[in-house]
Amino acid sequence: MNHSTSFNDSKSNHLLHSLSSQRSLASVPSLNSHSQLLNPSTTSHTCLTTLKPHTNSYTSSLTLSPKFLFTASSDREIKSWDLTLFHSQQPTTNNMVLVAGKGAVKSIVVHSDKLFSAHQDRKIRVWKITQQKYTRLATLPTLGDRVSKMLVPKNHVRIRRHKKCTWVHHVDAVSCLALSKDGTLLYSVSWDRTIKIWRTKDFTCLESVRDAHDDAINAVAVSYDGHVYTGSADKRIRVWKKREGEKKHSLVDTLEKHNSGINALALSNDGSVLYSGACDRSILVSEKGENGKLLVVGALRGHTKSILCLAVVLDLVCSGSEDKTIRIWRGTVEKVYSCLAVLEGHKGPIKSLTAVVEHCDHPSEGSFIVYSGSLDCDIKVWHVFLPSF
Repeated sequence: MNHSTSFNDSKSNHLLHSLSSQRSLASVPSLNSHSQLLNPSTTSHTCLTTLKPHTNSYTSSLTLSPKFLFTASSDREIKSWDLTLFHSQQPTTNNMVLVAGKGAVKSIVVHSDKLFSAHQDRKIRVWKITQQKYTRLATLPTLGDRVSKMLVPKNHVRIRRHKKCTWVHHVDAVSCLALSKDGTLLYSVSWDRTIKIWRTKDFTCLESVRDAHDDAINAVAVSYDGHVYTGSADKRIRVWKKREGEKKHSLVDTLEKHNSGINALALSNDGSVLYSGACDRSILVSEKGENGKLLVVGALRGHTKSILCLAVVLDLVCSGSEDKTIRIWRGTVEKVYSCLAVLEGHKGPIKSLTAVVEHCDHPSEGSFIVYSGSLDCDIKVWHVFLPSF
């Protein structure tokens, strides 16, 4: 299998900057206007604290559990932060830290007491989380998977002219992970242009979709109904589904509306809306039509450089950009979006985002916590307050 050449972090950053000037999508109508930025008196935000977990590396991925914020870095490190300490201004205590693999940790996801991490060294690692430590449960593909597939010639695929390996291996950096909504399946995508599906019960690789895209795959998202969305440097979003009675996923839809590489995908809570961010500076909003196909209804504009990450919490969309800002968006049933806030304070591009709703005493009020990781090596914790939630 031919695959794109692996980029190290410095080359990736150079490529990112070369794409940042690409023109926005003039052919797609805007769902927002600059006049829709709400008056500061109706919404407010503040930076609660700034974490400095690293000095020479950036935070490449963020994810939340009920009690912890987990951060992954470009220098192989995964760290947990006790969420109860952020408001007490003591977030640097009681941290658990592990170092694994070679190169950057590209993506992390959590389900129950397990943390899954994707690495630049082409592997996926599985960790059991306790209050005191991480315990490694497996490295994917597992030894059992490798040995069982190695003995059967049809399980071998060509990766270079004179080299083969079994189909359970990723052969380039694993760029992103996503879990099925019940946590029974793990989906991984890679710069090797493949999608792999793993059973989380025993970590077996169930399926590999070869040549899923024409270039490196950067993002994956999974809906409640089993649709799998992938975004690639080939400018395409592809939709995959295992139809009833079939054993493998097949391609059911392709979107080709972005005019540059896609960096991030996020789904609305009910799975009916897909948000995609790319180097063309726009966030496309796509809705599922009556035939199940995605229809692009418009774009969110406001960032001046590449969109690098997205996060959804309730009806809010958070976007992080190479322009060093975070924007918070909310849509209406009329498909009109307002930019509720622009979070400024980072000194570098925003590489990772996650968010969670904060419970309030008054049901008419909305309060959210947004976590952002930047190439400036800082993590910021933001409180966003919406009085008319």
